[in-house]
Amino acid sequence: MAAALCLCATLGAIALPPAAHAADTTDTAATGFHVSAGGRLLEANGNDFVMRGVNHAHAWYPNRTSSLADVKALGANTVRVVLSTGDQWTKNDTADVAAVVAQCKQNRLICVLEAHDTTGYGEQSAAVSLSRAADYWISVKSALQGQEQYVVVNIGNEPYGNTNTTGWTADTKAAIQKLRAAGFGHTLMVDAPNWGQDWSHTMRDNAAAVFAADPERNTVFSIHMYGVFDTAAEINAYLNHFVAARLPIVVGEFGHDHSDGNPDEDTILATTQALGLGYLGWSWSGNGGGVEYLDMATGFDPAALTAWGRRIFSGANGIAATAKEATVYAGDGGDPGDPGDPGPTPGCAVSYRVIHQWDGGFQAELTVRNTGSSAISGWKLAWSYANGQTISQMWGGSPTQNGAAVTVVPASYASVIPANGGSVALGFLGTWNGAANSHPAAFALNGSTCSQT
Repeated sequence: MAAALCLCATLGAIALPPAAHAADTTDTAATGFHVSAGGRLLEANGNDFVMRGVNHAHAWYPNRTSSLADVKALGANTVRVVLSTGDQWTKNDTADVAAVVAQCKQNRLICVLEAHDTTGYGEQSAAVSLSRAADYWISVKSALQGQEQYVVVNIGNEPYGNTNTTGWTADTKAAIQKLRAAGFGHTLMVDAPNWGQDWSHTMRDNAAAVFAADPERNTVFSIHMYGVFDTAAEINAYLNHFVAARLPIVVGEFGHDHSDGNPDEDTILATTQALGLGYLGWSWSGNGGGVEYLDMATGFDPAALTAWGRRIFSGANGIAATAKEATVYAGDGGDPGDPGDPGPTPGCAVSYRVIHQWDGGFQAELTVRNTGSSAISGWKLAWSYANGQTISQMWGGSPTQNGAAVTVVPASYASVIPANGGSVALGFLGTWNGAANSHPAAFALNGSTCSQT
């Protein structure tokens, strides 16, 4: 967040991905977080992980580490922690970084660590380069070694202002490669230029090249949504662009209001939930410089949530309703959507729609609606095809196919179908080789036949 301490002067259908992309695969032998071929952030055990959390200004409030327990108690699974390289503010040294990581682990939170001194580079005179931020991470490397299952390294916050943003691409590639050469195996996160909001589309248009420049193919992109993202169309277009390109994207910062415009927080929350994308709201407490309204808790007090705090934690598509704890803390590596313990016999309705179709291939979406009065948790959906269709990639669930028979269990973020009309959506790519590409004749949820709409 550039302005928080006075530092500074998108729901549509998933677009058709390029046919040349390979089907999604999971590397269950990874040592920590990693990005799948389909652009999903996965844990070491292959479980899909969706960030749901907040930002915490540790660099300026180093004695407020109890805040991590507070945000966890409110349901968060991730916290993005502000750190300083020592160039603009007091350096968070190796011992302090190690203590922060330990606090995250103690509170069963995934830790996204970010270096804030890069904020507005090229426009903010005191800001430092991404190369300098990479040097900082190397200097505290001993605190991060072995923590790949718990820590994501956000190289530099909002690393360019609005000046000379064309330099972002080369500098980001170089910083990633510097960290890889130094032995960092962590998932890396990179922020957009334009004070994080990428109105120039520099990150959007160069993300594929930046991702390819990472020898580990383990970089996640972070967009900050403030006044630039004040309409549903802008939010949906930006996020769907990355989903269609199978590139990992999270909303690393956003608020309910801002001095540069009024972001559409409701759409941000709804779209990230529908697409299974992570979000991290700004910020827990301690804002100044005229943006105190971005505090979620007054005076760091979890019993004194502001309207913004109540919205992001308890509102529709908020943290409490959608966050799933990382399975690294479960001990058994289990999947919340494990079909071995299906939910109650449901009342259900399914809609199935082919969005695009071409010679031998198609893209479809499927919505499962709970028509009963009890939430359905840990569901399993089954159907059969009639025209030799085969699913090659899916969003929102994991398919198993045996001939014509398909069984799907949910991704962690879609494991619960709310009662009284709540729904989850699946999107997928497939092939077909018959005379037609007909819809399945019937669907069964946890063994109970569903109506079709």
